[in-house]
Amino acid sequence: MFAPGQDPGPSFSELLRRTNGDQPLLRNTGAVEITHGTTIVALRYAEGVVMAGDRRATEGYSIASRAIDKVFPADGHSGVAIAGAAGPAVEMVRLFQTELEHYEKVEGMALSLEGKANQLGGMIRRNLPMAMEGLAVVPIYAGYDLRRRIGRIFKYDLTGGRYEEGDFHATGSGGRDARTTIKLGYRDGLDRAAAIQLAVEGLYQAADEDSATGGPDVVRGIYPTVATITVAGFERVEDTEVAQRFGELLQRKTAEGHPR
Repeated sequence: MFAPGQDPGPSFSELLRRTNGDQPLLRNTGAVEITHGTTIVALRYAEGVVMAGDRRATEGYSIASRAIDKVFPADGHSGVAIAGAAGPAVEMVRLFQTELEHYEKVEGMALSLEGKANQLGGMIRRNLPMAMEGLAVVPIYAGYDLRRRIGRIFKYDLTGGRYEEGDFHATGSGGRDARTTIKLGYRDGLDRAAAIQLAVEGLYQAADEDSATGGPDVVRGIYPTVATITVAGFERVEDTEVAQRFGELLQRKTAEGHPR
């Protein structure tokens, strides 16, 4: 299909670009509201990484969805959480998943975790023209590094700049409040239960301050998406366990006389 020197190699996104050509850019003229995902967090613990995201999506001042998922597996040992324009973000995640699978099939081996983080950075960079039109995507990428035997977390800016975080990160409209909460409660060597509890508390505090971040919806049975990534792989935490963690948090807040 390609002349010598023009083979796209193991990159699926480059293959699409060369076969489909440059697609016209979406433009946000302000005539319609764009659905946005809000708050996502990630933190390291003794066995790997915990990732979590609230379930609310907004359109301007309205709630577009109460049950959107913002945490996805990227491959067997890594995950990506999305904040920003929900449509382009979900499309980017699907393309990223295919990119990693395609590379492994073509090369016969998986990319390193850092290589995967770089690939996602390239996708974000190619999205920059859409970001300038108000369709920004700002994910968190995290995974278990099978070579280093540790969990690692990567954050990005709108230009695709990739920066590794040592212990935790949060972004989205409630990211600052979630990040502050996690910073105050974080310590080295957290076990799984404590790490999930801290991620849940970060989202709870973000929802308390940020109207675009959804808290636990006990009536509808909607709780944040939480996942762990360890040497055993990506695993979503059951809603029953997340509900239990929220219950413990609310009991503690009540006992402490949580300020109104």
